[in-house]
Amino acid sequence: MAVASHQQLPKDFLWGFATASFQVEGSVDVGGRGPSIWDEFSRTPGKTLDGRDGDLLKEYGVKTYRFSIAWSRVIPLGGRDDPVNEEGIRWYKNFVDELVKEGIVPFVTLYHWDLPKALDDRYGGWLNKTEIAKDYARYARVCFEALGDKVKYWLTMNEPWCISILGYGRGVFAPGRSSDRTRSAEGDSSTEPWIVGQSVLLAHAAAVDVYRKEFKAKQGGVIGITLNGDWQMPWDDSPENIEAAQHALDIAIGWFADPIYLGHYPPYMRTMLGNRLPEFTDEELKLVKGSSDFYGMNTYTTNLCRAGGDDEFQGLVDYTFTRPDGTQLGTQAHCAWLQDYPEGFRALLNYLWNRYHMPIYVTENGFAVKDEDAMPREQALADNDRVKYFEGTTRSLLQAIREDGVDIRAYFPWSFLDNFEWADGYVTRFGVTYVDYETQERLPKASGKFLVKWFKEHSSSEDQDSSTLVGTPPLATANSVKELKLKAASSSSSETEEVPPASKATKKVSLLARLKGLLCA
Repeated sequence: MAVASHQQLPKDFLWGFATASFQVEGSVDVGGRGPSIWDEFSRTPGKTLDGRDGDLLKEYGVKTYRFSIAWSRVIPLGGRDDPVNEEGIRWYKNFVDELVKEGIVPFVTLYHWDLPKALDDRYGGWLNKTEIAKDYARYARVCFEALGDKVKYWLTMNEPWCISILGYGRGVFAPGRSSDRTRSAEGDSSTEPWIVGQSVLLAHAAAVDVYRKEFKAKQGGVIGITLNGDWQMPWDDSPENIEAAQHALDIAIGWFADPIYLGHYPPYMRTMLGNRLPEFTDEELKLVKGSSDFYGMNTYTTNLCRAGGDDEFQGLVDYTFTRPDGTQLGTQAHCAWLQDYPEGFRALLNYLWNRYHMPIYVTENGFAVKDEDAMPREQALADNDRVKYFEGTTRSLLQAIREDGVDIRAYFPWSFLDNFEWADGYVTRFGVTYVDYETQERLPKASGKFLVKWFKEHSSSEDQDSSTLVGTPPLATANSVKELKLKAASSSSSETEEVPPASKATKKVSLLARLKGLLCA
């Protein structure tokens, strides 16, 4: 039953689920794909995507699906002069065609951490800003040319903070570089993360420049970046802890958001890092500033902040979930860094809107139930802590829109499926769909059922037909509103050759399912 109009989401609001190519595609050596830095780092094939998932998305009634493209599946060696893998391009084209045919809006991430290994070997990958920006711009151009007639929402990068800090500072993500010699034989945690951060910003901006100059007028899409960052709340009302919370926000979010939306780094970063913070040339800064049509927001939790920390990656701020009275902020997740606190989600939405004044797309938000991997199936399906989490975030989402006036355009719970959670492997489960890793059976969890019901009830009464959303995004942004041309995307699907279904499948399945099955064979 639909709710009252003041409790409805705005017309054309997008909701759906999100995944990343390395986590779900599997078959790293099938279809002409080249190796990425995560193949070597994890030695795990990441097989979770299966022939049933396209049908399951349709059954859930999602309006959109966020997925990433594997750079090394499109250009196996990665470089601007390296050959394009037409088989990989064809797979993604067919996948997008089928999404559009089913009325599901494709929301595409160009880079979700899986750098082609050849580029890391060739010149150090993200440590070489000149080479990586040129190679990334060419890769993006190939994707725009192949998919831009149907894809109207582009994300250049997923979570630059994680690329920089976890990959080149802490060394827990690929390529695993760190000053800690027990973890890595190479790396300098005092300099490399900040170098990489600038490289990511410049590569992002180069790709946006290509899209705006060569494709936007005829394709009519929007393009931006998605940044991770959680709400940072003072541990108490003391001036030093209030200041500490802002310092934490400056490093977690402002490091990337301020140059893009405001045109400069946060002043605190310069104070903290001195000459270790790479400077932009005037030409580079001109390219970076304004290089996102919206704010892509990945967020999971809230931290209580105290002054006096010794970790630069947290802004020299101490994080805790323990309040001054000894109580915990919220329900503890399986991950040590995550507790449930929906009030922080609303506060962060307001902070980003008031600071940057850009439409917000919540591109990731989710919860990993503690010890879910060790639970019997029926207990795991009754994921009450995750249901509680989403009850809080959806309530806060609606309050931010209706009561606070925040312009929010989309919400993507993470994740569609239980899958390979990067450094955590298969132990940590974020999915709203249960996956039996032995049989590949899928079963909706209580959280998935809750989200489907909530979005059905709270969708705009003017917006009940998701097929109307497959075309051009609504007029949106400060950077693109004058040049945006409305153009409906074709919903026709080209004929494709027969593809083997997923392993052990005997019944006929949709083209979308068969295509996904190819990558899991």
